[in-house]
This record gives sequence, C-alpha cells and structure tokens, in this order.
Amino acid sequence: MAEQVNNSQEIRVAVIGAGMAGKAHAAGYLTAPATYDSTLPKIRLVSMADANAELAESTAARFGFERFDTSWQAIAEADDIDVVSVVVANFLHREIVEALLASGKHVLCEKPLSDNIEDAQAMIRAAEDAESKGVIARIGLTYRRSPAVAHIRDLVLSGELGKVLHFSGHYWTDYGSNPMAPISWRYKGPNGSGALADVGSHLTYLAEFVAGSDFSEVRGGQLSTVITQRPKPLGAVVGHEGGAVSDEFEPVENDDVASFSGNFAGGGTATIQVTRISQGHPNTLGFELFCEKGSVFFDFRKPGEFHIFTPATSSDASQEAGYRTVTLGPNHPYWRAGLAMDAPGVGIGQNEGFVFQARSFLEEVAGISEADSLPRCATLEEGLHNMQLIDAISQSAAENGSTVAVPVQNAARVNA
Repeated sequence: MAEQVNNSQEIRVAVIGAGMAGKAHAAGYLTAPATYDSTLPKIRLVSMADANAELAESTAARFGFERFDTSWQAIAEADDIDVVSVVVANFLHREIVEALLASGKHVLCEKPLSDNIEDAQAMIRAAEDAESKGVIARIGLTYRRSPAVAHIRDLVLSGELGKVLHFSGHYWTDYGSNPMAPISWRYKGPNGSGALADVGSHLTYLAEFVAGSDFSEVRGGQLSTVITQRPKPLGAVVGHEGGAVSDEFEPVENDDVASFSGNFAGGGTATIQVTRISQGHPNTLGFELFCEKGSVFFDFRKPGEFHIFTPATSSDASQEAGYRTVTLGPNHPYWRAGLAMDAPGVGIGQNEGFVFQARSFLEEVAGISEADSLPRCATLEEGLHNMQLIDAISQSAAENGSTVAVPVQNAARVNA
C-alpha cells in the first residue's frame, strides 16, 4: 500500500495526454477536493503534458495547471509531481507507466491497459515492485462509477434480484461512421483499439461488474470492418475529432462492429454488441439484466434513472406487469455529497465518473482508510483480465465463433 500522505502536505498532480479523455482526468482532479468531506491534503495541479504543445498549453490554462510539458519524459523526471494520469495511445502505456513507477510516482492509467498481453503483464510486474516501495498503480474503469450501475450491482449482490440469468448489452457509437474521417492509431493494429477494444472493453467490464461474476468463457465472436480504408490526416488528430485529410488512403486494420455471447462463472449468460459506425448514436450504452426475481434496464443516455421490474405477487395483476422508473437521489451510491446539488433528479453523467475516480485515487494515495472513503480504483490485474477477455473474443472470431475459455483473475478486486 502507498505510504500515507500527511494532510498538511500537498499531492502534486500531472496528466499525460491532453485530448478528450485527458481533459476529463484534468477536470476530475480539479473538482475532486470539493467532493465529499474535505479530508484530502491540498491538491496541486502541476503539469499537463502532450506532444502537441498548443494543446498542452491551452488545456493546462483551462484547468489551472501551473505549467505544460511536451514530453512524458519531462513528467517522469520532474521532482515536483506525485500523481500522474496516463491518457495516451494504448501502445505507449507500458514505457510511460514503467518509467513513472520507477521514478516513484503513483499512476492512474486509462484503459485498455496496453495493446498486447505481454506488455500488460510486464506493467503488472512493475506495479508489484513499485507497491512494495509504497507506490501504487491503478487503471480507470470509469463507467463502474455511474450511480445507477453501482446500485444495480448492489441489488444483485444483496440477493434482492435473485440469481443472474442473462445480461444483454450494447454500446453503439458513431465516431467512425464518416468514411472520410482521418486514419489514426485507433484504426491501426489488430488489437490497437477497434470497436471491441475501445468501447467493448467498457461494456465487458460493466457486464461482469453488475452480474457480480467474471466471464468463464465466450463464444460466437464476430468482428467486422465495414469501412476498410481511411484518408491520411494533414495534421494532428485529437480524440475522435476529424480534420483536414489528404488524397492518400491507408487500410483500417481493426473492427468497426463486434459481438459475442458468453457464460459467467457464477451462472448466467450474456450477449453483447458494440460498434463505432452507428449513425445517430454518438454514445449509446445500455443493458438489460434478467434475474430470477426481476429485471433491470439502464440506458446511459438517461444516467439519472434506471428501470426495474419485479413480478406481481398476485396472478390477477398480470395485466399490470411492466417496468417502473427509479429516479436517482441521495439514497443511491455516489450521490449524497458527491454532487454539489445532491437532491433527487439532479443531472449526472459520465463527467462525474471521472471526478469520483480521481477522488478515490487521491484518497488511496493519501492513505485514507477504504472503509471511510470511496471504493478503490481497479488494479492493473483487473485491466489485464479485461484484455484477456477481449483477446478471447478475438480468438473466438478468428475460429469461426468457437468457444474460448477466459483466464481466471489472479488478483481480482472488483469493488469500485
């Protein structure tokens, strides 16, 4: 565990990567001290780093960082930084995370953990060595911080809904629906970050989270690339943004659409579909969970509510069967004191998840007891498990939908 930071000291923060998700991390650190009780040391925002100097400078100014840097090496070498979020392309994670841990900095890495299993395993070895010296490394699985999702999980674990029978989920996005959108790292490499690894990684860890059980096997894997080439950009590509393109094209090397079925180790099945070419769905994540004693439906487009069905106790009421809507409020996870206005019906969304995540990570760095704080962030072992699950789905697809076993986690801490 990390050595406790005295509350009279500062926790000095940097973010590597000033794109879309990097801004979310920056905003999370900015807001975290004003969330929940004021038990944290002073949080000092030191540096925002990005190879794009203009982007690094503007993002640093926007979120109140003291300076900006144009290389991750500058962050690793700095002696005035304690905590670093790594929010860059997946294939860069290993080198950066290992260097940061070696320099004694606590690291919060974006998912997926890496772009290949071997590098992920090496990162875990580096994290284990660092933790023996009081330095921690965690991965951000932000959607687990959704109050509705966390509450649905509680309903399952408490037994209120009974045994899980089936999870049906989809994550439809449209950032790749324009065939003239420029090629970027997201479209390169078999596991670089196709729809399965990019948005599917979110939905798969959510399925396991709400079901309270890991996948034991997957089958029926299908990966499809429907836009087979994209134009080369004339400038830098930031996040999912477009930009000017050339007349030269490069092949797309990973999937636009992915789907699979699977079994949970604790019982029950799942069917999942993800896309990046679903026009009209910029960010549509939804799932329905069917259990012995009822069902639950959640749509992230309306994150302040969920829908629950429990069978009527009288057969005469069968004509009245249907879902009822639950509006989230202070009696649900993360809500009370987690929002400035923590009354029922107050809006919430994905941005708040990054605040809860940052708060949790900072509390662990500060040595605040978990019993008195938010659930911890996920371990790198959980990030590896998610990659192994994605790899198993890819293997199923390569083998015409065959059934593929998913490795059991060695150090599961699915508690966020």
